[in-house]
Amino acid sequence: MPHILSNPFFITGVSFAAGIILTFCVRTYATKRGFVAAPKSDRWHKQPTAMFGGVSIYLTTVILYACLVPWTRESLVLIGGSTVLFLVGFVDDILNIRPYQKLIGQFIGAGILVAFGLTIPLTDYEVVDIWITVFWIIGITNAINLLDNMDGLAAGISSIAALSLALSFAVSGQTSELTFVCVFIGALLGFLVFNFNPASIFMGDCGSMFVGFMLSGSVLLNQIGGRSRGILPILAVPVLILFVPIFDTTFVTLIRKLRGRPVSQGGRDHTSHRLVALGLSERSAVLMLYGFAALAGSLSIAIGQLNFAQSLALITVFSIFLVIVGVYLSKVKVYDTSDEEAAANDNAVFAFIINISHKRRIFEVFLDAFLITLAYYGAFFLFFGQFEDTKNWDLFLNSLPLVVLSNLASFLIVGVYRGLWRYTSVRDFITYAKGVALGSVLSVLAILLVYRFQYYSRLVFIIDAMLMLLLMVGSRMMFRLIRNAIPLPHNDSARRTLIYGAGDGGEMLLRELRNNPEWDLIPVGFIDDDPMKQGKVIHGLKVYAGSDSLPTLCETKNIDEILISVRSIDRSRFDQVREMCSQRNVVLKRALIRIEPFFFD
Repeated sequence: MPHILSNPFFITGVSFAAGIILTFCVRTYATKRGFVAAPKSDRWHKQPTAMFGGVSIYLTTVILYACLVPWTRESLVLIGGSTVLFLVGFVDDILNIRPYQKLIGQFIGAGILVAFGLTIPLTDYEVVDIWITVFWIIGITNAINLLDNMDGLAAGISSIAALSLALSFAVSGQTSELTFVCVFIGALLGFLVFNFNPASIFMGDCGSMFVGFMLSGSVLLNQIGGRSRGILPILAVPVLILFVPIFDTTFVTLIRKLRGRPVSQGGRDHTSHRLVALGLSERSAVLMLYGFAALAGSLSIAIGQLNFAQSLALITVFSIFLVIVGVYLSKVKVYDTSDEEAAANDNAVFAFIINISHKRRIFEVFLDAFLITLAYYGAFFLFFGQFEDTKNWDLFLNSLPLVVLSNLASFLIVGVYRGLWRYTSVRDFITYAKGVALGSVLSVLAILLVYRFQYYSRLVFIIDAMLMLLLMVGSRMMFRLIRNAIPLPHNDSARRTLIYGAGDGGEMLLRELRNNPEWDLIPVGFIDDDPMKQGKVIHGLKVYAGSDSLPTLCETKNIDEILISVRSIDRSRFDQVREMCSQRNVVLKRALIRIEPFFFD
């Protein structure tokens, strides 16, 4: 085969062009024959949209594979199994078969791969590895199917996952597998041209099941790590490559089970829908998930090059981030409140867990135990370098339980678990510093009593304290960072509001407005009579002059309401502002921040 025909970029480009042509043809045919998906109350699209986009993905992949990719036993088996899943999905798109019938088809496809030796070598027991592989293939196939809930989401995430897989093949020198995946990437991107928001064609079950099976099966071809590198890379690399569909499926399954909703039933409670409910546009939500997928794919490449302990530390940090994001998204309302409450009342398990979730201290304790372990390992690594194969590794393992227990006890003593993360402030940072300092002292004393501090380094505990403080502050600030990065939802009837007074009271009032979107007040800026404050920015909002330009400001910013946050205001100035508001039909209220805000005219 000529060199140019084996170039991954050339193969991807040819497949991309073929994917565009075939998707256009399939869309035209489906539209003319009436094969369209009609809008439904539990679906996201609003217009009838052509179906069977998976046909173009399948044909592009198979045709280009036959023409450009060197055939191997494993790739032929994967194409055969994927064809079975494509046909099962195609029949489902036409006849709407039952879930158990689709599951049987998925077992047949997985059985084809297992029968030819494509398994995940996770244990020393072949039977166990076979069932793990079957569970992996069926799980990912259905995960992609569930992920296909918004324009461009499943195809885009699958493209990023396939790209991560292609990079891992390139790193490990698997050229045949690399070209095979490049054909698949081009087919997905060609379809994505027509599927990205606003989509003019959907892939359907024939596409999502084929794509999911291809991704899960292609991971089995990946030889990064191998058995010699241990279980963690073998398990973590494929999970990270397909992180977004795995996270979304797990998240939706748990939420629906807890709320008494059928898992197999369609709905608008996926990760993408919750991001839109927070105020993002459909495109922004999809692009944000693209970013998460790219980050996870990058981590999968990094883990393939790290040792066990470093991989474990990286995965731990990423897992903590996922838990925090999941907790935040679980609070987003995507259904009518009365429906949620009715489901909760019918589910005793849900009511119990909700009762526990209001007291999130258990989660905080587990999180801090992870962070203590991570900081202690980081201190050893920074001081000794690669220490896993030295006597320092035994020192680390022997003292780790004492360090974890000493720090947790210290955090409890100083009051770390009394605060609320959403209100974390400088005063809390002082509390964290006290807890970390006391934890370091108790850790040293415990090791001194048990091991006489023999062979241990005092500098390690200084480094550990600094790392621990950084990790604690970072974890506590995570919710606030997420709240700032993702806008809170507001009703269409929300009133645009100016805050009069850019001092401490105004800043407190701004935080209350942002923390309570149910008030339906959108702060758009500050006004202040102090010329030293004018032009400054407070939490992203500009401070405007409160002089004669106030009428113009209200007109240009479409202001509906002005809230006075200052405790004292000149009577004549108050009368001027009230007169201006009366002339322009702007509501004027005085807001005093005490224990909680209250308004009066």
